[in-house]
Order: sequence, then structure tokens, then C-alpha cells
Amino acid sequence: MPIVYVVVIAIALALIVGVVTHFLTVSNLKKNAESKIGNAETRAREIIDYAVKTAETTKKEALLEVKEESIKTKNELERETKERRSELQRYEKRVLAKEEALDKRTSAMEQREASFTAKEEHFKQREAKVEELSKKRVQELERISGLTSEQAKEYLLKTVEEDVKHDTAKMIKELETQAKAEADKKAKEYVVTAIQRCAADHVAETTISVVQLPNDEMKGRIIGREGRNIRTLETMTGVELIIDDTPEAVVLSGFDPIRREVARIALERLIVDGRIHPARIEEMVEKAQKDVDSMIREEGEAAALEVGVPGIHPELIRLLGRMKFRTSYGQNALKHSIEVAQLSGLLAGEIGLDVRVAKRAGLLHDIGKSIDHDVEGSHVQIGADLCRKYKESATIINAVESHHGDVEPQSLIACVVQAADTISAARPGARRETLETYTNRLKQLEDITNQFKGVDKSFAIQAGREIRVMVVPEQVSDEDMVLMAREIAKKIEFELEYPGQIKVNVIRESRVSDYAK
Repeated sequence: MPIVYVVVIAIALALIVGVVTHFLTVSNLKKNAESKIGNAETRAREIIDYAVKTAETTKKEALLEVKEESIKTKNELERETKERRSELQRYEKRVLAKEEALDKRTSAMEQREASFTAKEEHFKQREAKVEELSKKRVQELERISGLTSEQAKEYLLKTVEEDVKHDTAKMIKELETQAKAEADKKAKEYVVTAIQRCAADHVAETTISVVQLPNDEMKGRIIGREGRNIRTLETMTGVELIIDDTPEAVVLSGFDPIRREVARIALERLIVDGRIHPARIEEMVEKAQKDVDSMIREEGEAAALEVGVPGIHPELIRLLGRMKFRTSYGQNALKHSIEVAQLSGLLAGEIGLDVRVAKRAGLLHDIGKSIDHDVEGSHVQIGADLCRKYKESATIINAVESHHGDVEPQSLIACVVQAADTISAARPGARRETLETYTNRLKQLEDITNQFKGVDKSFAIQAGREIRVMVVPEQVSDEDMVLMAREIAKKIEFELEYPGQIKVNVIRESRVSDYAK
């Protein structure tokens, strides 16, 4: 057999085998695919069935939840509706009750208004009747007494006034006696104790200072050629030098004690140095000014230390030192302030107040006098302004403002300072007055008392510490004397300025004279 046929047969067999194999393969794949499809369809049906069942279950649950929620909401709405209905019913009941009450009150008011109207009408009738009866009574009284209503009224007022005056005088006298009996003992005890424990010396300052010279030839050197030395010294210090026939002495005259002290120190140093010419005078005056400033500061510090008042502002300390060169009626202002501070502390200790505050107020009460020649205003106002400026307490400021009665005292400390100031200024020998001032004060006292009705004569005695008033007995009764003494005292307080107190002594004397023949 030829090879070609064999090859052909082999190829044919191969093709057949391939076809059979492919068919078998395709059949297997088809079977597998069909089995997979069948499985998938089965699984899909199962999933669909499960999903349908789940959906139905979820739907049922959701419907149940919605129904439950709707039932719950409905129940809540019904509950709220019932509550609101019950609340509205309560409100309606309350409104109805109020309306009923208002109706009752309205009817009661109407009844009362009608009753008041009737009573008002009745009262008007009675008032008219009473007025008519009053007129008849007045007319009858006028007829019986023979006086008009005005005359009767005047008589009654006069009678009542006399009774009231009598009762007032009697009451005033009783109250004054009682108050004096209770207060005099303690007041005297406190004041006497304070004065006994505080003794201060006072030096009377004048407006001149005397510088002693080693010999009279020094006067010519002080005057200098054509008076240049004395002119330079007077110009630099502001003090007048009086060189007269007084042996071995030069008088320095000036109202400013600080300038006078500077001039005195400078002149004494020039005399000791011996070189007296304008340039040396200027140098010595400058040194003396510095020394006086240092002395002022030291005096202020010493005063604060002596009183025991620390923490005062340095400027107030300097102003205190300046008061060493200030006098009032011959009384040294710094010594007076120290004495007032000591007395204030003693009085404060007796009545249980703060001793340190009292001493501080007493020391600063006259601080305005240190610059009252340079600043406008009273020393009281200047002192209060200085204390405010340097941050002193309100108690200190009020004590400074009120120590002369310009302002009402607002604390017991201020009253204590007032008392201490009066004690220091009014004690014998503390101050001096010129004869003219003294006589004028006595005359003013007598003139004030002579102005009062019923005064016969008046006499100022005991250096103006007492005014004795003689009254006409027919014009002034015993009760009137009490009121007159009080009015005279008030007028003296208002019109005069004086240290201490003035006793007003009203005397009413009746005399009857007859002769035996």
C-alpha cells in the first residue's frame, strides 16, 4: 500500500480522534456547565426565597414598629390632651371663682360707696350744723367776755406762750443741772489729768532779733563803704538792720522769723570771720540758709519723735519745722502743736480712743500756719488741703478742718483735738494780748449783752472770762433769766473769737427800801 494512503488514513484517523475528543470534551463541558447552571439557579432560587422571606419579615417588623410608635404617640397626645383639658378646666374654675369674687367685691364696693355717700352727706349736714353752732358759741362767748375772737386768741396765745416759756426754762435748767452733774466730774478729771501729765514751756517770740558785737567799731564795718555791706545783707536776707546808739548791738527787724534767723546766723558768722564785704556776705547768707533749712527739718523730725508719731510725709515734717519760727499771740506754734498732740493722746487714752491717731491729729492740726503767710486762705483750710495732698486719713483731715468749729466734727478724735487745742491756748500764760485787743474784747462782750431787752448793766470781769449781767426784775422773770443766759452765750459764740470759755452770769435782784422815822 502506498505511503500516501497511509498518511491520509493516519490524518483521517487523527481528525476523527480529534473530532471525537473535541465532542467528548464539549459534551463534558456542556454537562458541567449545565450542572453548574442548575446549581446556580437552585442557589439563586434559594437566595431569592430567603430574600423574599427576610423582606417580608422586615416589612412586618417595620409595620409593627410603626404601629407601636403611632400607638405610643397617640397615647402621649391623648395624655397631653387630657392634662391640658384638666388644666384648662382648673383655669376656668379659678377664673370663674375670681369673677364671682370680683362680682361680690364690686357689689360690696357699690354698697360701701352708697354708704359713704350717705355718710358724707350726713357729715356735711353735721359740719354745717357744727359751724353754725360754733359761730353762735363764739358770738355768745364774745358777748359774755366782752372780747372779740382776735382779742381772745391773742390772750390765749400769750397765756400759752408764758406757760411754754416757763416749762421750757424749767426743763432746760433741770437738763443742764443733770448733765453738768454727770459730765463735770469726768470732764474735770480727764482735763486735769491731761494737764498735769503735760507741761510745756513757751517762749514769747518778737519781730526783732539782737546780735551782740565785740565792739562798736564793728558797726562801721557792717555798714561798709557808702553802706554797701548793709545794703547787700538787707537785700540778700530781706531783713532790716537797725544800727543805732545801742552799745555793742545790732537789731534785726522783720516779720518773717525764718529770714530773721538766716540774717542773724550770717551776721554772727561774718563778725567771727572778720571779712565783711559783699561777696563774703552772699556766701555766708547762702550757708546760713542751708543751715536753717537743715535746722527746720531736724526740728520737724524731733517734734514727731517727741510725740511718737512715725510715718509722717517728709514735706509735712519740713512744714512742722517751719512752725518753730511761727507764733500766735506770742505762743510758739510748734510748741503749741506738740502740747496739743500730747494732750490729745492723754485725753484719747482716758476715753478709750486710738492714742496714735489722736496724737497725729493734734500735731498736724495747725500745719496750715507754716505757710499761711504765703498762701491765700485760713490756716484751717490750708492745713486740710495739705493733709489731703500728702494722703492723710479722713479722720485726720476732719480733725484739722473742725478744730476751730468751721466744719462739724465727724469723730471723737476731732472733738478731742478741739478740747486739747482749747486747753493749750486758754491756759494762763500761754498767750498774750495787747492792751488794745484786751480792752476791745471786754467792750464787745458788754455791748453784746446790753443789746438784750431787760438788761440794766453788764460787766466783763476776770479778764473777759466771765460776763455778769444785771437785769431789771420787773421786766425779766426767773424763767426768762435761763433763756436769756442761753441766748447771750449763743450770740457770744457766734460773734466773738476767744480761747477757752466765757461764763454768762445773769443776776436778778429785787430790793425793797423803807425808812424808820
